[in-house]
Amino acid sequence: MQMEMGYGEEEAGSSSAPLKVAQCENGNDAIASCCASEVDGEEKDEEEEERKDGSDHEEIDGEDEEHEFVPGPLLSLKDQLEKDKDDESLRKWKAKLLGCVEATDGNRETEVIFHSIGIISDGCTETMTPLPITENQNSMLFSLKEGSQYFLKLKFSVKHNLVCGLNYVNTVWKKGVRVDQSRGMLGTFAPQQEPYEHLLEEETTPSGALARGLYTAKLKFEDDDKRNHLELNYCFEIRKT
Repeated sequence: MQMEMGYGEEEAGSSSAPLKVAQCENGNDAIASCCASEVDGEEKDEEEEERKDGSDHEEIDGEDEEHEFVPGPLLSLKDQLEKDKDDESLRKWKAKLLGCVEATDGNRETEVIFHSIGIISDGCTETMTPLPITENQNSMLFSLKEGSQYFLKLKFSVKHNLVCGLNYVNTVWKKGVRVDQSRGMLGTFAPQQEPYEHLLEEETTPSGALARGLYTAKLKFEDDDKRNHLELNYCFEIRKT
């Protein structure tokens, strides 16, 4: 009887062991499934947030495109002066701001005439070259010392109407490789009898043995309406002394 009881206990013990293992395995499966569901939920939440962010960005981009600034039509200087002509103080202010009425012609487009270009630098005397440069003229405008500061000086006239947002691009090459490009804004100019004189932004020549030599350049002037008023091809030299 003791043997049977012992045998019975062994059977009961052996039969209970798989049950415990099964319970642990089922518990692990439950924990794993729970973790997996949490991870899936987090991933779904992240995807929803990304979709929301993306839609928000698209809406913002769309709003930016819708609210993109579009300049209105350019009124002639004559029309600008005739507006509010009953207001004497405003008429005088416009006449002072917009320039001489005698130089205007509301029936013709703005004309910018460049008279000369010069160089101002501590390393050389001021020189002026008449424009436009003809084929017979030397396109070598100036020679500068390495590491020196200089300004390009322009003299030009504006006729018939306002020129808005006159700007320039100056591109420089050496041996066919572009080495520099600068941009700048001159501003808005009204027609007047006397020509304008304007200094472009200060530039500094490079220094060193590799910087010395001959350079080619193109100076281009446009306005806000992308009208090209001048394209000047010229050369200059950087020397040691």
